[in-house]
Amino acid sequence: MNKLEELGKTDVGKLMWKYFVPAFVGVFLNALYNIVDRIFIGQGVGAEALSGISVIFPVMLIMMGFGMMIGIGTGVVVSINLGKRDLETAEKTIGTGFVLMIIASAVVMILTYIFKKPVLQSFGATAETYQFANDYLNIILAGTIFMVVGFSLNNVIRSEGNARIAMISMILSSVTNVLLDYIFIFRFGWGVKGAAWATIISMFVLMVWVLVHFNSKRSVVRLKQNNIRFDWFILKQIVAIGMAPFAMQIASSVVQGLLNKKLIQFGGDLAVGAMGIINSMVTLFVMSIVAINMAAQPIIGFNYGAKSVERVKQSLKISIIAATAIAVGAFILIEAMPGVFVKLFNNNSTVLYELARNGMTLVFLALPIVGFQVVASNFFQSVGKAKYAMFATLFRQVILLIPLLFLLPVFFGINGIWLAFPVADIVSAMAVALVLYHEWKKLNLLENEIA
Repeated sequence: MNKLEELGKTDVGKLMWKYFVPAFVGVFLNALYNIVDRIFIGQGVGAEALSGISVIFPVMLIMMGFGMMIGIGTGVVVSINLGKRDLETAEKTIGTGFVLMIIASAVVMILTYIFKKPVLQSFGATAETYQFANDYLNIILAGTIFMVVGFSLNNVIRSEGNARIAMISMILSSVTNVLLDYIFIFRFGWGVKGAAWATIISMFVLMVWVLVHFNSKRSVVRLKQNNIRFDWFILKQIVAIGMAPFAMQIASSVVQGLLNKKLIQFGGDLAVGAMGIINSMVTLFVMSIVAINMAAQPIIGFNYGAKSVERVKQSLKISIIAATAIAVGAFILIEAMPGVFVKLFNNNSTVLYELARNGMTLVFLALPIVGFQVVASNFFQSVGKAKYAMFATLFRQVILLIPLLFLLPVFFGINGIWLAFPVADIVSAMAVALVLYHEWKKLNLLENEIA
């Protein structure tokens, strides 16, 4: 059975599991990029260096935002066209996406270099942490194209049904990153610069691997030279669908910059380091839920394009159940032993330990309902409903979280900063549930029309 028949005919539960396992391995290892850097820097360099690297997090979110916009947008358009059995348009899509990746990488790199100092200061770099942040960013920016192209094209590999190959991509780059982190930081003594070099070399390995894939017989969709050009109609589709994850990353970057400022105001530089530790754990658990989305996206996109509504609904139901189970399990684990996770990153600073341990227990209070929201946003993207996906993203990040970060610390101090996250999660979950219910009724109507 070829990939297209598999997406349209194999039992949805079995197919989800088949795609989930390699996706989970891939995203878990992907999460290690930031986590391992922070663990090695926290243990091998120090608490202030960890705070300096945490300042870079908003910049990394912007870079990843472009990769997600193009990768997810391209992947969804490819999936829908494969569902329609339109291979020619699917291959034009990946060609257009590739050109967009190159341009976006160059723009991000140049603009960030030009405005580097005010960017770092606006995201919370202080006299004590600026040099660490600057050293790391200088090197990372040189590898912008590796990150954007590598992550974007790897997402397209999943969208064409090659989940195992996408997993191997992440294993290859993640193992490279971990090994080089250890060598550069602990053996060569390069500090934060060593962590940055490890990251961009591993990104280069990922980029080369995915480019080789799309010029091999393993790929369903080929990256052909004559398709590496703009198709303006396809470009609009990619950007429209990818705008939601892009907006999410940009909003996250703005929120993170504001958050760093508030943390310094109410807790000092080490509070930023504490947030870096918390973000690492958030990334680890949320990316596990994202793995479910990665498994579901090609199935939902393909079957939506093929008008197989029942398979779309089954994929959504399974995704919500699985994501909620992961979120509840993560919530129990974090609330039971937050200090154990904090000590992975730094066991020398008691101030950092107390800040991170307390913050982690509060930030994760509403984690059990986060899985549902992540799945809902992905569903809207997968069926091409960009406006709904945008709403699900921006309502939490912008409309709710930003005002809460200004309001709650006035009454509760630094605890108000931590509590802003679960409050935003609870309110946004209710709003997203209403939108998803509305879309579910539309699917039922479509199913009746087809029947």
